[in-house]
Amino acid sequence: MIRKIGLKFGSAPSEDNLKIDITPITIFVGPNNSGKSKILKEINQFCSSGQNEQSNVIIEEIILHKINESLGEKILKHIVIESKENETLPEGYVSIGEKFHNKVMLKSKLNESFERPNERDFLRLFCDLFLSFNTLYLNGEGRMHLTKEKNGGNLQSPPTNSLSTLFRDDEKRSKVRRIIYDAFKMYFVIDPTDLGKFKVKLSDITPKSDLEERGIHSEAIEFHKKAKSIEQLSDGVKAFTGIILEIIAGEPLVLLIDEPEAFLHPSLSFKLGKEVAISASEQKKNVFVSTHSSHFLMGCIQSGVPVNIVRLTYSRNIATARLLSSGNILTLMRNPLMRSTGVINGLFYEAVVVTESDADRAFYQEINDRLLRFSPDMGIANCLFINAQNKQTVHQIIKPLRDIGIPAVAVVDIDILKEGGKVWTNFVSSANIPDILSKSLGTMRQEIKKKFTELNLDMKRGGGVTCLPSEEEEVANTIFDQLNNYGLFVVRNGELESWLTELNATGHGPKWLIETFEKMGENPESAKYLKPKDDDVWQFLAAINAWVTNKNKKGILNQRIEEMPAVNNI
Repeated sequence: MIRKIGLKFGSAPSEDNLKIDITPITIFVGPNNSGKSKILKEINQFCSSGQNEQSNVIIEEIILHKINESLGEKILKHIVIESKENETLPEGYVSIGEKFHNKVMLKSKLNESFERPNERDFLRLFCDLFLSFNTLYLNGEGRMHLTKEKNGGNLQSPPTNSLSTLFRDDEKRSKVRRIIYDAFKMYFVIDPTDLGKFKVKLSDITPKSDLEERGIHSEAIEFHKKAKSIEQLSDGVKAFTGIILEIIAGEPLVLLIDEPEAFLHPSLSFKLGKEVAISASEQKKNVFVSTHSSHFLMGCIQSGVPVNIVRLTYSRNIATARLLSSGNILTLMRNPLMRSTGVINGLFYEAVVVTESDADRAFYQEINDRLLRFSPDMGIANCLFINAQNKQTVHQIIKPLRDIGIPAVAVVDIDILKEGGKVWTNFVSSANIPDILSKSLGTMRQEIKKKFTELNLDMKRGGGVTCLPSEEEEVANTIFDQLNNYGLFVVRNGELESWLTELNATGHGPKWLIETFEKMGENPESAKYLKPKDDDVWQFLAAINAWVTNKNKKGILNQRIEEMPAVNNI
């Protein structure tokens, strides 16, 4: 149905607005309040009216495919009704069904609307007569109704709902049964024994034959009596089953699904993503999804179906949209380090902070949480903290995140100065520092390392840059200032354990962390609870926040942005 969607913005205000060539499934990701649900509503509104509303804040235009002859005939059968008794229509005219208020129209005009769907008058006609009734918007509440009992209707007439379609179509019903069994180890069946109604049930055993499932004889009645009504099962089962039913057997050609992962375990979110993508392709449907689930996203990618992944952001009155490569994300997630650290979850945050170890991650995250609570202007909002295995692997996480437009910050101890060659080069290049500046920083790094060695100074435990002579201390701070400009932050006073020395915590790594947390206190109402100050690690995190929130931050390619008018209601 939908061929292309044009947005009102791109990866930055200085970049071209994003235009998306639609694939079977398009997934919108991004932080909270970035516009993921809003864009689904704007697509839904267009499909209802055929107009790109001026009030839209995300979508500039939607372009439809021309309708081929076979689909055109299918559409005509769907919307044209037989003339009423004693009703005579002029030659070449057709009557449009009750829900269309019995309009009488030239059949040629209808056909022309299929051939010229993007011209204003024909577009409105096409959406009014067809697309509005073949678009389904599913939020959390809506998908729960998909598995409720449906009228069986007249089996001699075309099916009127998804259960009626499945009841008659053995192949589609078998496909749904396979998917549901794979997810829940129970067999999907349709119970017709309450005459005139179709009910969804899940059975511990598969029906012996189609007749045992579809019949109303004693064996069929006994079979369905033992099966469990889906109404007795969890919301996750209902939501999963409902989406699968509508994708495979529902009439809508455009499906808009808001947070399909709701109520689902991560493994089920993955299965759902994979099956939704495959079924959307097979059924030739356009599926648009807003999600916070990396598992659903990976299921879609690993289906092998062409997938669009669009990352939306909206922060400080600036909206951005970037089309991501599913191939790049798949490659990223095949890396064991990336997979184990949950890097893909960075898609759903405004920023990511990457530390050397898990102890570092836990400490800085706790500091940031306290800043957000008591000094919110200093804390990093909507930020994901993750850890690499060591400083040598930090760049492996920073670089790919920045390549897809996510502000990723590195936090390392001062002994990064000891690392020459490939380690230093990888660290600096991960932040997209220009070559000339990178070479200059490398030369200064060598000199500072040399001075630490000459004076036999322990840079991690001896006070960091403060133990250097004043001239070398100034040079070291110049290096770190430049790195900060590109989102690389070094602990200038040494290492993790050099923070909050007033607590007198001892040990190293996890031992130091546990003692530090105990002395920081856990009850915010207690006088002993450590609250933010304007120095020490609190200021360190505030500096990171300053880089993250800088409109013209360095180190993110194609992300230099200028002030633009506020965009409301995203």
